[in-house]
Amino acid sequence: MRLLPTKSMKPGMVLARSIYNDSGRVLLSEGISVTSRMITRLQQLNVTYVYIEDARTSGMEVPTFISDKTRKEAVKTITDTFKSVEHEKELSKWFVMDKSSKNIKSLIQNLLSDMKSNDEVSALLTDVYVHDNYVFTHSLNVTLYSLSIGLKLGLSQKDLETLGLGGILHDIGKMLIPNEILFKPGKLTSDEFAEMKRHATYGYDILRNMQTIPLMVAHCAFQHHERLNGSGYPRGIKSDDIHLFGKILAVADVFDAVTSHRIYRSAMLPHEGLEILYAGSGTLYEPEIIEAFRKSVAIYPYGLMVTLNDGRKGLVVGQNKDLTERPVIRVVEEEGEELETPYDINLKDHLNLAIVDCDSLEKIAAVS
Repeated sequence: MRLLPTKSMKPGMVLARSIYNDSGRVLLSEGISVTSRMITRLQQLNVTYVYIEDARTSGMEVPTFISDKTRKEAVKTITDTFKSVEHEKELSKWFVMDKSSKNIKSLIQNLLSDMKSNDEVSALLTDVYVHDNYVFTHSLNVTLYSLSIGLKLGLSQKDLETLGLGGILHDIGKMLIPNEILFKPGKLTSDEFAEMKRHATYGYDILRNMQTIPLMVAHCAFQHHERLNGSGYPRGIKSDDIHLFGKILAVADVFDAVTSHRIYRSAMLPHEGLEILYAGSGTLYEPEIIEAFRKSVAIYPYGLMVTLNDGRKGLVVGQNKDLTERPVIRVVEEEGEELETPYDINLKDHLNLAIVDCDSLEKIAAVS
């Protein structure tokens, strides 16, 4: 399969991965030959990319991050919890959250079970979802990335469960932000941005009085926008005063934000998102956490076209644990000529080779 932006799709191309809505219902099935009408609809739904069949990647096996069953459970639990907080009166919010905490804890255990049973590098971008509400799907993604980091750092089961709760609920305060600000398609005014930043404090206030979850979960909501150099919010605290979980969530939150499609900008690819983190390493984000993140997720997505330092081009067809910047490449072009018989190179075993360029979604669109 090959990664391709929807704006570069052509009628007759065959989907290599099904496309789902947030509830897990299949919108377009794997193996279907797309029509012009389908392509137009995908673009209207803001689907940035799809995977199409490509004979050159035959035999490629892609591990899943979590099972479809767990994903459906996660989306439902997060959506129900956030909406109940949004619609309840102030004095009822704590009661609602206490009722929801049992389901959230069960969800975290299921997520951890799925992730621990898959010892492979966590594959990003292999399942395509149409997101109805960024806040809900962002909370799930941040949880998955945070747990991946926590597992790589060797956190205890108890700490992983607390970190997972913090991931699910880190943005719960956004349910108190007016919708016209939360979902504004353009740039926020200074007053609107000031209100948006209050979601960290709102979340802390909701969570700190709950008896059924650890107080640390409230601090996850409070600290996920703090930065090592004190430039974050709401308190502007610095490195030593930020809890490990706050530092983990900061990395996961930023990465998902820049790699998710928004109304006002296109999504970055994972390696581009990692570059954003590296740019802030040591000043904004903890280097050790960035390194753990790099080792635990597939930075170069399966099916991405890359260029090696010797000029050869190929598609990413495999991953190496702890060496995600050196995947397995299926070489499909040499000296500007497409090969009749592509072959694989594992960059882990060829240290003289390196990826020097790869197609962003915009670049893919320009040449496809």
